[in-house]
Amino acid sequence: MTTAEIENLFSYHAPNSDQIAKYQVIRSTARSLALVILDNVPGCPDQTAAIRKLRECVMTANAAIACNT
Repeated sequence: MTTAEIENLFSYHAPNSDQIAKYQVIRSTARSLALVILDNVPGCPDQTAAIRKLRECVMTANAAIACNT
């Protein structure tokens, strides 16, 4: 990893219109899956973990879009 890559990862990236649309698709699709998990998985630590990991997935995907990595 380079210094430039570190700078890119830890900088604010204002979204452009193309990115906003991508964020919305990812977020809405993940929300749909979260609702499926909520409706079909018993309320337990694994359900919580599944939804948490889904949230982490969305955040990582959004970071990739923002950082253009």
